[in-house]
Amino acid sequence: MRMFTVPRSCPRSVRRGGVRHAISTALACGVLLAGAAACDQAAERKTPGGAPGAASARPGQAVGSRLPGVGDRMWSQVPAGTRQAVVVYGEGQESPDSLVVLYQKQGPTWVRTASWPAHNGRLGWTEDHSMDDERSPVGVFTLTDAGGSLADPGSRLRYWQDDNAYSTMLLPEEAHAHDFDYVIAIDYNRLKGAPPFDWSRPDGVERGGGIWLHLDHGDGTSACVTVPEAGMKKLLRTLDPADHPVVVMGDREHLHES
Repeated sequence: MRMFTVPRSCPRSVRRGGVRHAISTALACGVLLAGAAACDQAAERKTPGGAPGAASARPGQAVGSRLPGVGDRMWSQVPAGTRQAVVVYGEGQESPDSLVVLYQKQGPTWVRTASWPAHNGRLGWTEDHSMDDERSPVGVFTLTDAGGSLADPGSRLRYWQDDNAYSTMLLPEEAHAHDFDYVIAIDYNRLKGAPPFDWSRPDGVERGGGIWLHLDHGDGTSACVTVPEAGMKKLLRTLDPADHPVVVMGDREHLHES
């Protein structure tokens, strides 16, 4: 029987269940049998107060008919029917630090609902994401499916709880024990309507996948975006399929491009 090497990014317990389970577990971490550390996170840094989406902005603040800091190129990718947007403002193209802001549309106006310090890929951002590059993909992606190792906290998105599926993806270190308590799948190279841990990759394994919003513990990730626990609960309880939620993500320079 051929033996697979389990990546550092994924738990060593993937051997149970054979080759298929090993592949699915590795892919759900955004890698396939390689050495990148999976979706780990790190110490929060504040985003400069003057920038669009800055932490200093007030919750409940009306921001106009467009999402702040999002230029024409990215704005054109937001579906017309979208009324909820999670914007990830990356500090720089090679930075793992970012700010996540939740916006909701009230009539014709976008309103800032909440924000949290966050982390993205440990090597920053890319418009050409590939497996193991340790960069988060720049783009606009729908949000349709959620889950976690803990019980549903009141998610409006379809929620898959599976202790085993998520626990087998965790690194053995205590710092990672709660990474996947709650996750929201980012619809990059995945099948919508499937559990976040589903390992199907419609555009091919080499394009990466398994990119999620999930719990932060203080470091850059292999591609995921991470926020504090309170933020994950807020997102799960707020994002509504009827409002066609999306995530708009990238470093500030890419986000602002015309």
